[in-house]
Amino acid sequence: MSETTQAVSMTPSNTDTGQELENILERLTTYRPEADKDLVRRAYAFAAEKHCGQTRSDGSPYITHPLAVTAILAELEMDETTLAAALLHDVVEDCGVPLEEIQNRFGPAVAQLVDGVTKLQIIGVDEGKTRPNMPEDEEALTPIAIDRRKKQAEMAKKAANLRKIFLAMARDLRVIVIKLADRLHNMRTLSALPPARQLRIAQETLQIFAPLAHRLGIWRLKWELEDLAFRYVEPEAYEQVAAMVARTRAERQAEVDEAVAILQQKLNEEGIEAQVVGRPKHLYSIYNKMRQQGLDFTQLYDLIALRVIVPTRPDCYHALGVVSALWAPIPGMFSDYIAQPKSNMYQSIHIKVIGPKGTPLEVQIRTWEMHRTAEFGVAAHWQYKEGGKTNDQFERRLSFLRQQLFDWQNDSKDSGEFLRNITEDLFTDQVFVLTPKGDVIDLPAGSCPIDFAYRVHSEVGDHCVGAKVNGRLVPLSYQFRNGDTVEIITRPGATPSRDWLAFVKTSHARAKIKNYFKRLHQRENVQRGRELLEKELTNQLERDPHGWGENPRDLLKDESLRSVAASFNVPSEIELLASIGYGTIAPLTVLNRLRPVAPTEVSIPIGGKRASEEKLHIVAGGLDTENLLFRRSRCCLPIPGDDVIGYITRGRGMALHRRECPNARYYLANEPDRCVPVEYVGNDGQVYQVYLTIVCLDRTGLLADIGSVFGENKTNITALRTQSHRDKTATLELAIEVRNTEHLDDIIKKVYAIGDILDVHRAFGSRDEGKTK
Repeated sequence: MSETTQAVSMTPSNTDTGQELENILERLTTYRPEADKDLVRRAYAFAAEKHCGQTRSDGSPYITHPLAVTAILAELEMDETTLAAALLHDVVEDCGVPLEEIQNRFGPAVAQLVDGVTKLQIIGVDEGKTRPNMPEDEEALTPIAIDRRKKQAEMAKKAANLRKIFLAMARDLRVIVIKLADRLHNMRTLSALPPARQLRIAQETLQIFAPLAHRLGIWRLKWELEDLAFRYVEPEAYEQVAAMVARTRAERQAEVDEAVAILQQKLNEEGIEAQVVGRPKHLYSIYNKMRQQGLDFTQLYDLIALRVIVPTRPDCYHALGVVSALWAPIPGMFSDYIAQPKSNMYQSIHIKVIGPKGTPLEVQIRTWEMHRTAEFGVAAHWQYKEGGKTNDQFERRLSFLRQQLFDWQNDSKDSGEFLRNITEDLFTDQVFVLTPKGDVIDLPAGSCPIDFAYRVHSEVGDHCVGAKVNGRLVPLSYQFRNGDTVEIITRPGATPSRDWLAFVKTSHARAKIKNYFKRLHQRENVQRGRELLEKELTNQLERDPHGWGENPRDLLKDESLRSVAASFNVPSEIELLASIGYGTIAPLTVLNRLRPVAPTEVSIPIGGKRASEEKLHIVAGGLDTENLLFRRSRCCLPIPGDDVIGYITRGRGMALHRRECPNARYYLANEPDRCVPVEYVGNDGQVYQVYLTIVCLDRTGLLADIGSVFGENKTNITALRTQSHRDKTATLELAIEVRNTEHLDDIIKKVYAIGDILDVHRAFGSRDEGKTK
């Protein structure tokens, strides 16, 4: 939808918009003579009526926006169903039109697309639609806490946006094409918005929409989205690059004209019916090349390229021979994407030569049909739908994309991991390899046969023992090159190797390997979980012998554990015990779910510190903070920066709990009048004990690597316990001292970046104090 909606009383200019509609219909007729133009006219009339009285932020009638979006789609040669849906894409949300009315008036196909675009509203961008989920008392929080919450909310929003996009892609790609056209028009008119919103929308365009257009092969949209966003994200760099390009434009144009004339004449002499044109490099691609290769503008020698378009595939190779004979090819600078198309259906021959001026010159050779696909990408697919025809190759790739989307969902534990997986696998440079049957699979650059095997199927990955590339055996660490044909060798009974984690590239393969090892020593984790649960119950009985029922040990029976397993989102008591042993669920948390009465607060005094000393900020409740004794609850060990509540105990002051703590949830549900919103700020220089669990490969020197991270971050380790497993992995449980959540998050991130680390996470409290004090 438009990012610039506001309501006023104004009638749209019928003359201007009517002429634009006729231009769209004229364009539609050129590529679909039998199209139902009346459907588009009716959709326009309905949209104009519903949007009457609305304008955009630049003052233009609102109907100009859906018209402009529809014109972009007509340039992509989309069908009339898509054009009608584009005209109507904002009437459901902005005008309150029921979807049933759209279906009754324009049919189910149009209604389905309108519904898809409506559901695809991007969180945090569309004006006046949503607001981050911040507390009502946000003004009372410190700037650090506000910034942290906003970053967390931003990550969750980005992940939610991507999930929406990929779900829509899996259902009908035309929804995404409409959304890309919608975003392009909003970028063309972005100057009407405040600077802060300009920057936010431009950043999202560069991070999500331009890469998405690239992956879908819609080059015509991709380059314009990038250049428009570049202007707002890096305004100084944009102006510099634009000025440098303008200064050398005349010289480069003369060089292009000369090369075009020479090549066109040679092709004519060979009897090849060809069109040769110059292809300028776009500003953002120039900027990226300068930044990535550390070059200045004067060092860039391939700012020009030629495109040769011919009628047939054999003509492409004939033209290639002409180019190679005319100018000296540069070794290693040849790619045949006709024989081995990219996954977005792109086909062309690329060759780089030394041009007539003695500088590098890229030449792209393709047929007219390939050119349409290169410019329009997946949008060209709907041309195959006429008369019931389908593009089988496209359908196979779309099915493969759907499966990849589901894998990303399943491999991600939370929004942050989902976002990282998508960014790593989707929006990075790609390498294109082939299966023995000739199907193209795209992987992140640097991928190896293990990545390929897991992309095919998890069973293929788990049982992989070797690989052939282009008919020759290669190491499993071999990094693919474009065009490699890959065959995976499997053996029943074979299992993943821990060494694979050192060289796999894709998040999907990494997740599958880690899950295998997690399952492998589940039995050990189950036994350890049971021991931890029994030990915790013994500790609790020493403190409160009468608070756990007449037969406390009955709480640990399988039927009792089974009764609460679902509340932890695990399917059985075995999985629950394994999670306790692995460290993802605290024993005390499970006991409190099993406890027949409300839990008694167990907490660690902080040396009698008062709020005035340690900066505990009471957000609401009217309490005397000067004389309030408070404690960090042992069950969850909150630290400054955590989302915290205070529980007013009976005679022992206030106990602080992380809001995610099961005890906190119990108090909020059963004793809300004793719960107080607080912000735990802490003192400068004060440190707080927390627990970490690290799962890693058991190799020499790893403990030293981990220790160096803590040393570099001035983090004290107060206790350490290690356990080695038969599969040559190890579990480390540490008690460390940190200043706040920002400090803790930084440590976790750096530890996870160490080679051979399988998992690192913050554990709950409820450990034996003797080990950590």
